[in-house]
Amino acid sequence: MQIDKNCENVENGFMKPYEHKVNYYETDKMGITHHSNYIRFMEEARVDFLDQLGWSFIKLEKSGVASPVMSVEGTFKKSTTFPDVIKINVTIEKLSALKLIFNYEFKVGDDVVFLGKSSHCFLDESGRPVILEKRFPEFYADLKREAEANGADANDA
Repeated sequence: MQIDKNCENVENGFMKPYEHKVNYYETDKMGITHHSNYIRFMEEARVDFLDQLGWSFIKLEKSGVASPVMSVEGTFKKSTTFPDVIKINVTIEKLSALKLIFNYEFKVGDDVVFLGKSSHCFLDESGRPVILEKRFPEFYADLKREAEANGADANDA
């Protein structure tokens, strides 16, 4: 499979942050972004990260790989409100042939407002675990290159 790279999306070897403008409907009665939205924002940023890497969800699904969420963590540092623009930096914390862990840093201006983490496994069309490096070596290589560029733990185990 050919990799569709768009190098203008990468700044200094790292991904551009994803930007999300807080919508009014995403806030609660107090005018604060409701906590449940942060998981959605993490997914939006993760989809953007994979797009920048050249591996859109559509491309992955057509290739026969799924990457379900196994766990999600989050720490709220400061509140966000309508119409804040949140910049979300996504990095790979750990990559193995069976598992991928993303870190998320949400910022409004210079302030860190949220830190998150999600872990994912890889499954084939029938829902069985996949050893990514063997079944999808180009995708694995691109993830590994990005992980290593950020100093992440990327091993072949």
